Amino acid sequence: MKFVVKLFPEITIKSKSVRKQMTKILLANLRTRIRKHGLSGDVQNRWDSLVIDMNTVDDRAHRHMIDILSHTPGIGYSLEINEHDFTTLDNAYQHVKDAYAPLLKGKTFCVRVKRAGQHEFTSHQAEIYMGGGLLKETEAAGVSLKNPDLVVHAEIRNDKVQVVTRRIDGLGGYPLGSQGEVLSLISGGYDSTVASYLMTRRGLKTHYCFFNLGGSAHEIGVKQVAHYLWQRYGESHRVKFITIPFEEVVAEILKNVDTGQMGVVLKRMMLRAASRAASRMALPALVTGEAVAQVASQTISNLAVIDRVSDHMVLRPLAAMDKLDIIALSRRIGTEAFAASMPEYCGVISVNPTTVGDMAKVEAAEAGFDMAVLEQALSKATYQRIDEVLEDLDSGVDDVPLVKMPSLSDVIVDIRHPDEAEAAPLELPNNRVLTIPFYELETRLSELNQEARHLFYCQKGTMSRIHAHHLILEQKGSFGVFLDD
Repeated sequence: MKFVVKLFPEITIKSKSVRKQMTKILLANLRTRIRKHGLSGDVQNRWDSLVIDMNTVDDRAHRHMIDILSHTPGIGYSLEINEHDFTTLDNAYQHVKDAYAPLLKGKTFCVRVKRAGQHEFTSHQAEIYMGGGLLKETEAAGVSLKNPDLVVHAEIRNDKVQVVTRRIDGLGGYPLGSQGEVLSLISGGYDSTVASYLMTRRGLKTHYCFFNLGGSAHEIGVKQVAHYLWQRYGESHRVKFITIPFEEVVAEILKNVDTGQMGVVLKRMMLRAASRAASRMALPALVTGEAVAQVASQTISNLAVIDRVSDHMVLRPLAAMDKLDIIALSRRIGTEAFAASMPEYCGVISVNPTTVGDMAKVEAAEAGFDMAVLEQALSKATYQRIDEVLEDLDSGVDDVPLVKMPSLSDVIVDIRHPDEAEAAPLELPNNRVLTIPFYELETRLSELNQEARHLFYCQKGTMSRIHAHHLILEQKGSFGVFLDD
């Protein structure tokens, strides 16, 4: 099993030294992700691409490798190939025909050949030769150069011929870690998750900062979506998840701040706190999911007033995006369902909120705020490694039954993310299997038969233990964890 990884086009137009550095980082990131998934493979740099030669060829390894190549920043696209020794052009054509003949029946096609090295033919001549042979010796409907049903890809590189069997679209962007680090303010909704993703895709090592306004369920939900973003797009680098308790800050605002300025003041307090956390971690910039004019506190004049409390650069990747476009992107990256079911605690709702930021009025509104309350919140902030946030939620769950051999009456509930469940469906011949993503469990409990025992299933068992323990404590039924060896 071999893959050729093509760089994101913007990388290829960089100077030689920059391109070399980015390619080196991408190579290291891929090696890290391959190792994290328990795979064995060699990654080599070929200047214009990377070549991954996998030592394991089973379905699990293939599925994980496709997932890695689809979700690693810096990759334009990848090609899965079968590689053979090159002897003659006709021999190369035979390899191409063997791979594509079953796929060409009733379809139009064109041939695209890339060639490198010393040969007695050009790429165009190779395309004509192979195209003529395929048209004559397969059941293809015909050749179409402009709009074919299928594109036949092959590369002839020196003494090797590579037959492309699959093209895998990449994430694009720059290799993670090549552009520095930022701290993203995340609430778990559409905007903050998409903003965090865009920073990761652009090659920025993205840490997460969550302000708890009073809900433990909200904190659990945000930790889950932040872990998902990291695991899917950024697991080659360790990042931090910061929780800052803001209940008392909200109470102080409600008590002592003019109602029309509450929203702006709350944002300023958050930015002050995030700036302090970023300084502690030596991070140069903050990220928010704010879009201009989406709500009252996000008018351009209010944003300008909010930014005045911090010396850090504030990046707003969604500034000019429409809400429907943001939701569509959240759907594509897998965070829409998280955001739609995210439990939230709304701490401050202004009556007749100001839309025209006035520095003097805001400072006057903040005059009655006791800054010691903010300092106390910062003193209680927790800093965790993102790969440990779910382990933290997993504490105290020793009472959850772990089952390897379910009884016939047990119902298995696959709580994995839909993408993961679709890629590797759970099939058990003797038990009923339900598919309910973990972030929808609370809203779909009515679908569970209260008389049966439900065993949750996920890849590592951590998420299953968390949710089973939570439902057991709330006496919502009989739950456990199914461990599939």
